Amino acid sequence: MKIALINENSQAAKNEMICSALKKVVEPMGHEVYNYGMYTAEDECQLTYVQVGILAAVLLNSGAADYVITGCGTGEGAMLACNSFPGVICGHVEDALDAYTFAQINDGNAIAIPFAKGFGWGGDLNLEYIFEKLYAEESGQGYPKERVVPEQRNKKILDEVKTVTYRRLPEILKDLDQELVKGALSGEKFSEYFFENCKDEEIASVVKEILGL
Repeated sequence: MKIALINENSQAAKNEMICSALKKVVEPMGHEVYNYGMYTAEDECQLTYVQVGILAAVLLNSGAADYVITGCGTGEGAMLACNSFPGVICGHVEDALDAYTFAQINDGNAIAIPFAKGFGWGGDLNLEYIFEKLYAEESGQGYPKERVVPEQRNKKILDEVKTVTYRRLPEILKDLDQELVKGALSGEKFSEYFFENCKDEEIASVVKEILGL
């Protein structure tokens, strides 16, 4: 699994610590981590939580990433921005129980973590526990186990609803403010990681046009 890490500007200083915790847990499981930044608070590319949603949608819809780990001060803004787009089901996760139940019941592909609110002593350990439970088992297996059938049915219904209530991502990207989108896709390593892993030629073409490549 390709896991993308995205930090917005208010919590960019924590990127190295978050990335380290993520890699420590998931790389022994055989997953790959792609750190899309922000890497420091002083990065030239400054991502707002709205731009986090744009970037997450591009990565997930194109197949460049299978899962997105993101967040902001409270985690709420990043979650709302991610869920504004098709192909993204983002949960708000504060602890290991949130991570496990979201994975097993809701079977999403992104989580938003509060990296400021309640993030004190032991915050790095809490992140490790979150990542451990998020990927502890194949997602979508239900919790409790006797609820697996209705929960999987509800997830399928949600996926079908989202195909009706959202437009296609290439159309959305073209209609959004182009400077807003370009800013979301201008991170230091975006082009390197994205074009290496993108599986959707149409989205890749739109991204190249937006970036002037």
